[in-house]
Amino acid sequence: MDLRNDGVETYDAIVIGSGFGGSAVAHTLVGAGERVLMLERGDWVARGPENWLPEGVGELTGHYSKDVPYRVHSARGEHDVGGYYCVGGPSVFYGGVSLRFRAEDFEPNPAIAGSSGARWPFAYDELEPYYARAERLIGVAGAAGEDPTEPWRSGPYPAEPGTLAPISERMRDAARSLGLRPFRLPLAIDHVGTDGRTACRACRTCDGFACAIGAKNDLATTVLPALISRGMELRPGTVAVRLHTDGTRVTEVEALERATGRRYRVRGRRVVLAAGALASPHLLLASGLDRLNPGGRVVGRYLMRHYNEIVFGLFPRRPDPDERHHKQIGIHDLYFGAPGAAEAFAKAGGIQQLPTPPVALVRAYLPLGLGRVLTPAVEHLTGLLVIAEDQPQFDNRLALDAARTDAFGMPAAVIHHRYTARDLAAGMTLVRQAKRVLRRAGAWILYRHRIHTFSHAVGGVRMGGDPATSALDAACRYRGLANLWVTDGSFMPTSAGVNPSLTIAANALRAAEAMLDHDPEREAPTYVVSEHR
Repeated sequence: MDLRNDGVETYDAIVIGSGFGGSAVAHTLVGAGERVLMLERGDWVARGPENWLPEGVGELTGHYSKDVPYRVHSARGEHDVGGYYCVGGPSVFYGGVSLRFRAEDFEPNPAIAGSSGARWPFAYDELEPYYARAERLIGVAGAAGEDPTEPWRSGPYPAEPGTLAPISERMRDAARSLGLRPFRLPLAIDHVGTDGRTACRACRTCDGFACAIGAKNDLATTVLPALISRGMELRPGTVAVRLHTDGTRVTEVEALERATGRRYRVRGRRVVLAAGALASPHLLLASGLDRLNPGGRVVGRYLMRHYNEIVFGLFPRRPDPDERHHKQIGIHDLYFGAPGAAEAFAKAGGIQQLPTPPVALVRAYLPLGLGRVLTPAVEHLTGLLVIAEDQPQFDNRLALDAARTDAFGMPAAVIHHRYTARDLAAGMTLVRQAKRVLRRAGAWILYRHRIHTFSHAVGGVRMGGDPATSALDAACRYRGLANLWVTDGSFMPTSAGVNPSLTIAANALRAAEAMLDHDPEREAPTYVVSEHR
């Protein structure tokens, strides 16, 4: 950090957001000797016995915040959603699933893209080395060769997967008996106690919980402490509220300390926006930066989030009496559609095992009396998560609500989102498959639960080769401004049918290398990286 004559702090890079996109970029920039300031809206998540309590599930903690709610307009009406704001971002509470996009996900697919013009400006082969680096950085444990749709890889997983829980074996066997090819999900979990850490105890408070013992390889456990020890400055509880420009570059980032209300500005030769697929377009629009981009009309547009349902099975006996971690099995037999499916439905998505839901979360989402009545039955539930790829649509968007101001003084945001008939049909194809597996595993009753949060949200500031229809170039550089990049999930042209976290990290590593190849202070804002560098 330096001080200019006017007293404003100046860094080589300012990274906004500590999730996968921000942490991976910072890892590369810090490694290159750059002075990096990271701003994070949330705070550190405390680790200890409280994380094992039912109330420790993320959505019931203060780290899932609605202090800046996004009002969603969808087919089910209006509702507000919040977001995970903490050091490490959603990784602290995620289930650790770390899948690569399939090679075909990067290829043009008219059935998915439709008239949206969505197109990846690079192929899987270009991202593969960065996938390998991301797996090593995060510490992914998996078994190569089991997933029937797995793309080629240059080496094995960094670690071996853990032992399957009895209910996972039961799900695996049920799927195999139906002619399917289940596989062990690659997970960012430390099963052996690397570098003196405590090894995973296979407890059930994993997916949706912060790990009490630090055995889940979330970013706040594995990546960020190392960056801080190497000189990166992290300011938690700090909100970026505006990006100021001179018309060609971001000159200053205006920040707000949540605890004190103090506002101040900082400068960076590079500014990396990685606040998430909702917060990043929100900040760009609130700062008026869409007007400086030749593809500015798409900022906030083409917002995607997988069509997600959980199909729960109610079993006569507790399927998980040992209370073991069992988000372990994936099924991708229908990833590229069902045999004989029409071309429009020839790509569906995946199915993943989910653990028995936390009692506290069930009570929170059901009416008071019903939640208490059904509590004894919760331990007889286990489920399968359906992840159907959704189509990018121009009208699915995050926009500013001129009539409201949020808690930080920014224009409030509103989300408009609906699924297409194709999205719903793909989801139903996977739901039927999940039901078959659960019934074969012994479930008596099936219950479907739609997910309406914006986990897995991507798009909104998409990349592409056409400056008129994409806000970012192939290196995630924001068109029209020479020193601004966007590296969270909002860069994605399409959503694929797997969890986006590993792809966000891999692409951020790739984008960070491109940043180091160019000096933003000497280049014009019309700079566009080669689409095949």
